[in-house]
Amino acid sequence: MQCSWKAVLLLALASIAIQYTAIRTFTAKSFHSCPIPSPVNCSLSQDTDAPDRLCDESPTFAYNLSRKTHVLILATTRSGSSFVGQLFNQHFDVFYLFEPLYHVQYTLIPKLTQSKSTMDRRVMLGASRDLLRSLYDCDLYFLENYIKPQPVNHTTDRLFRRGASKALCSPPVCEPLGAADLHLEEGDCVKKCGTLNLTLATESCREHGHVAIKTVRVPEVSDLRALVEDPRLNLKVIQLVRDPRGILASRSETFRDTYRLWRIWDGTGRKPYNLDVTQLTTVCEDFWNSVSTGLNRPPWLKGKYMLVRYEDLARNPMKKTEEIYDFLGIPMDSNVERWIQNNTRGDRSSSKHKYGTVRNSAATAEKWRFRLSYEIVAFTQHACQQVLAQLGYKTAGSEEELKNLSISLVEERDFLPFS
Repeated sequence: MQCSWKAVLLLALASIAIQYTAIRTFTAKSFHSCPIPSPVNCSLSQDTDAPDRLCDESPTFAYNLSRKTHVLILATTRSGSSFVGQLFNQHFDVFYLFEPLYHVQYTLIPKLTQSKSTMDRRVMLGASRDLLRSLYDCDLYFLENYIKPQPVNHTTDRLFRRGASKALCSPPVCEPLGAADLHLEEGDCVKKCGTLNLTLATESCREHGHVAIKTVRVPEVSDLRALVEDPRLNLKVIQLVRDPRGILASRSETFRDTYRLWRIWDGTGRKPYNLDVTQLTTVCEDFWNSVSTGLNRPPWLKGKYMLVRYEDLARNPMKKTEEIYDFLGIPMDSNVERWIQNNTRGDRSSSKHKYGTVRNSAATAEKWRFRLSYEIVAFTQHACQQVLAQLGYKTAGSEEELKNLSISLVEERDFLPFS
């Protein structure tokens, strides 16, 4: 049957209309167009990866919508991440946030422990990626979904470790203070600045040239692929690692209740039958998987990934910090240099807080040798032998060797950024 010219014309117009609608839909798509999981509706039975698959399938832009460099410090607890975070927090043009994913964890999975199940991690990751997207876009209001109690008029006194962010303790977020308050301690910031106004915090974020976020709540760099590949973010990942023996020693001292059985073993020489070894092995597995991804240099990480050993940073903080800033393409300013000089030559007594950063960095990096019994060290070396070899950490064959070798337990390695 032959179509009339009117039918042909109608079909052509319909086709044009469909194409126009599709183009408008894709080009008008906002930064937060990906579905956002609600903390109320999120459950272990949901497929938390689904929103990211939808985002992955949508068209990407061929250019950066932001001239900012976004930085993510990917670490684990007690690996020196607070120290590395300060290398960005002190920079005049960097807006720094300390562990914003804390709120995601304690809203979705309040009882999440150091040993996370696979299902717990899936719940965390979908929400965490969406929050990171928003924060890098300076949309701090998105945090309100996870802060409890809910902020009123965009103000809250419950932001985790607010005082660890210099930008959140300075104008316009905080009223100008006196000359004596230019370098506030973390606790003093909260006392003198009062509640946090997220509107002012958003303005401050937009005024800074770059955004840096530290987290110990993302297990592996592959979990960040959707963000790294998003050309709107210009995201670069600094993966910080540390000798697992040092991490275990530091956690046992800091989290005394959680690591009570390790402390019993260390003190009595008898390994408890119900010791939770996943508190150690999970760290080593995450390191192995994540570092393997980075060192295999997949195309999606090109120019986006740098591996940093805490021990290298502790031995030569100025040189290593310069290398980090060079990788990021951000000029290192005098504030950072001054902070390094003032915060890497002290002793433990000069730090007021268990998460403090004022200390002799080189001595701190190797102190674990005198804190752990050789039995625990030998157990850790066996359980984590793959990642120790991968990262260039030597093993000690005896207690005498452990005490005498000092920093030489770390091999010279040059982990060049993937460019």
